[in-house]
Amino acid sequence: MKTLIVYAHPEPRSLNGALKDLAVATLEKAGHEVRVSDLYAMRWKAVVDAGDFGPSASSPLKVAADSGRAFDAGTLTPDVLAEQEKLLWADMIIFQFPLWWYTMPAILKGWVDRVFTYHFAYGVGEHSDVKYGERFGEGTLMGRRALLSVTAGGPESHYAERGINGPIDDLLFPIHHGILYYPGIEVLPPFVLYGTDRTTEEDFPDIAKAWEQRLLTLESTEPIAFRRQNFGDYEIPSLNLKEGLEPAGRSGFGLHVRRP
Repeated sequence: MKTLIVYAHPEPRSLNGALKDLAVATLEKAGHEVRVSDLYAMRWKAVVDAGDFGPSASSPLKVAADSGRAFDAGTLTPDVLAEQEKLLWADMIIFQFPLWWYTMPAILKGWVDRVFTYHFAYGVGEHSDVKYGERFGEGTLMGRRALLSVTAGGPESHYAERGINGPIDDLLFPIHHGILYYPGIEVLPPFVLYGTDRTTEEDFPDIAKAWEQRLLTLESTEPIAFRRQNFGDYEIPSLNLKEGLEPAGRSGFGLHVRRP
């Protein structure tokens, strides 16, 4: 298995840094190929601007259209092209980051904004009476898997069904479904560590054991059963879930996950 780890934490000696290092060591020991995009060490540029698109940039700037034109013409900047190549190389993508203000760090969101360009991660496939592009279960990155490894400062109860922060599955849904599943990546259930503001060195052996177990079962873990867009569950072009497909009483994000 070929694994890309996209790592976003400014401190190499952090818990996130230790989890990233352990992932590299564990996967390589198991015979897998591993590449790491350490965004802070790379001094990754987190903002999209006209410079990303070279001569394909328009005036006024049209980010989606210009990114697609630059992708087609091969004029995206070398750093973006390198990350797209890593995604095409990988079988598995691990995102290692802390949950900051209910989402990923800005540098990682900037990686998504710049790397997931039009005609690469979206804007692909046919639009017709029966298809609305290749996305949500289809797309350029179909056949790959992804796992979020996330640290949260608060205790697990704060992220429970009735917790004040909201259920962790809801908080991660925009990343799982809207960023990763959109271009076709199958998404595994996340590895989440809670209460990490109070984690000590004495806690790490148990954390490491749990993380190693997840890493060694990546290939056999069932992905989240998101509904595929073009396979009969949604009305086209409204993309509303067809009546009667949801279990009684279910609403919100949960509508888009198949469950028994």
